Formats: sequence, structure tokens, C-alpha cells
Amino acid sequence: MRYHIWTEGCQMNVADSSRLSRALESLGLSATSDASQADLIILNTCVVRQSAEDRALGRLNSLRPVKLANPNLMIGLMGCLIGIHGNQALEKRFPWVDVFAAPSDPEPFLRALEERLHDGSEAWRKQVDEVLDDEFGLSLEGDHAVSENLPIVLGCSHACTYCVIPSKRGKERSRDPEKILLEARSLVAGGARELVLLGQIVDRFGLDLEGNYHLPQLLADLSEIPDLRRLRFLTSHPNWMSAELIDAVATLPKVMPHIEIPLQAGDDEVLKKMRRGYTNIQYRDLVAQIRERIPGVSIGTDIIVGFPGESETAFMNTYNTLAELKLDVAHLARYSPRPGTYSARNLPDDIPAEEKMRRFRALEDLQKEVVGTLNAAYLGKSIPVLFEGKSKNRWRGRTPTNRLVFVETDQDLLGQELDVRINWTGPWSLLGELVE
Repeated sequence: MRYHIWTEGCQMNVADSSRLSRALESLGLSATSDASQADLIILNTCVVRQSAEDRALGRLNSLRPVKLANPNLMIGLMGCLIGIHGNQALEKRFPWVDVFAAPSDPEPFLRALEERLHDGSEAWRKQVDEVLDDEFGLSLEGDHAVSENLPIVLGCSHACTYCVIPSKRGKERSRDPEKILLEARSLVAGGARELVLLGQIVDRFGLDLEGNYHLPQLLADLSEIPDLRRLRFLTSHPNWMSAELIDAVATLPKVMPHIEIPLQAGDDEVLKKMRRGYTNIQYRDLVAQIRERIPGVSIGTDIIVGFPGESETAFMNTYNTLAELKLDVAHLARYSPRPGTYSARNLPDDIPAEEKMRRFRALEDLQKEVVGTLNAAYLGKSIPVLFEGKSKNRWRGRTPTNRLVFVETDQDLLGQELDVRINWTGPWSLLGELVE
């Protein structure tokens, strides 16, 4: 039996799809990149922004005639479109969907397969139970990607006013450190050389667990895995970026000098409406602290434009903050009200769409100039690159600061960390040649 998973959204969704894929393959299914050849099609959805939700609904509608033509086709829907509480309205709207599952929960698919393929046999049920007990369908065998996502915090309890994640993924809960370490060893044994630790607020890892085991200690323990070369983590919240965590990045050789700390807005009134819990100056001070402790660090951020009540002055505070801080990455988004959030209920979406786009383009142009200048400093330098795969006959990899590098060569570079001399730079990538 062949399966196909379509994934929309953040790296946590990508990790959920990988989790489900490992579980399905441990039960004997095989993946196909061609949905038309699949016996099981699963859509892993995102609703953080309206555009993502629209794409998911469009894909769902496109599957209706496919299901009518092939009634034996099994169609599944998972992710934030469903949420942790289910979605009866969707079940009525899309009767051609066979299975509905919450984020990070492969069990409904495995149980459905249990019934459809094996009539709920005791042997199959036992096998499914074993996979679920492993939590992520672990196997020391397999062919993992060079860089693999590893969830360590599920859900979120922070409740920013614009964010739908708490209602869709549930309250914050840290995973058992031993299970994280087991999964990490499994991924590395299967070929992973970089692990990206994930959480909605990743730097809160361990705060809900007994004892004093937090992200710095986890990074130290993961660093002991022999064949693991690199560690990263995202996304952090400025309020929980501790001095101990910054020290861990500075002192642990396998932890890459790249930190994601979303700003979201550079105006204090907008930040207050978002319930972010910090001010512009506090964010600036944190950036300065990180840069002082970790020379050469790259810092990424997230920005939302067009939040309710964002005046031109407020927007310019965000613009000027980015212009002055010169951050390495800025993930930009236009505000869209998400059903069930505080902002959707209580704050009028009063910024016209065309104005949101103007502000988005202004920040986009600014960041292109900033990153272009930062990347130009790499010209002529040799830097270590971990190669993750091939794109259009060129090998692609990442620097320690997470910059994308391309190299043309006939050599097989997969999974290797090699020095590359940079001979061209642009705002979004670098080109280079292997250092002989």
C-alpha cells in the first residue's frame, strides 16, 4: 500500500508529517511522490494565516472527484485545520474524507488502517500499539535527511492575541528528555547530521517538567551523540532567552550560532495589543546581549504588518528597528484575523489589504538590502558547509549561520561538512567552490 502526504505550514507540521511517515513505513506502507498513485492521501494542514487555510481547502475540494472515481482511495486530514478538539463542521463539509486527526497525532490513521486492511486483527493492533508506544514511530533503520526536525515542546500556552496555535495544538507540554534523546540517536543512526529542535516557544523546554532539566542541558546531552555534527533550535521567545541558553550556544561547538527570536512588531503599543510581553528596547537589549556573547551570530526574526490599529508611525517604528538592527533573516507576514483568537473577536481588522501589502513590500525591500550587504561580507572567505541535497544539478548546504550555499561539482557531497570558498553573494544565497 502506497501513501502520499501533502504538508502545509511550519517546521512543526513538517516534523509531524515525518513522524507519521515513519509510523506508516514501520507498518509496511511505502511513500510515493505521485498522489495519483497513492492508496492513502493525507493532507497536513495549517491555519496560521488565511492563505494557508485557503490552500488546504482548495486541495481538499480537488480530491472530491478523485474519491468519486476511486471509492477505495483513503483520504485523511490532519493538522491545525482540525485542531485538538476536532472539527464536526469540516466532517460534514467534506464527507469524502475518511480520517480526521489532530496535530502531532498519527493514531487515527493507524487505527483506520488497522480496520480497513486487517479487520482489527489482534496481531495488527499489537503492532500499532508498539509503534505508538515509540511515540514517533522510531526505527534505527531508515534513510533520514541530513537535517531533521526534532520536536521537543508541543503546543503553546502563551496566547498571543493573534495566534491560533494554543487552540489548535493545545497547552504547552515538554516531551520526556529520554524520549527526545532516544529519537535523536535514532535519527543520527539513520543518517541525520543536523537536528533542529522545535517548539512553539522552544526556550521554555522543561519548565513544565519536574526537576531542573532545561534546554541548555538538553543541548549539552545531545552534543554527546558522536555522529551528530550540528544542533539548532527554534522558535525562541525573547522573554525566555536566558543567559544560560545564550552561554550554551556560545560554548557548545555543535550548537550553531543562529538564533530565531521573533520581534513581531517594533512599536510598543502594537506589542502590548499582541500581548508579547516585552518592549522594543528590551528586544534591542537582548539582541545586543546575544551579539556580545556570540560574535558572528546570525539572528532571525518574525514580523507581522497590518496588525489592528497599526498606525503609519507604529509601522515606521518596526521599519526603523529592522533598519537599525540589521538582522540576518526576517520572516514577514501580513496580519489576517484567525477565528477564535482574541484579536479576531475584539480588534477590528482596520488596515486595508493594499496598505498591508505596501508595508510588507517596504520591509521586504529593506531586508533584501540588509541581507545583501551582510552576505557580501562572505565574498572570498572559506566557510564550513553541511550539504543537504541537490537542486538543479547543484549541491546545496548551509553555513553555521544558516546561510544557503550552492556548489557545482560532480562529487557526492551528501551529508558531508566541507570548507567552501565563496565567490558570489546575493541576498538569498551564496555560490562557492570546494576548498581543495
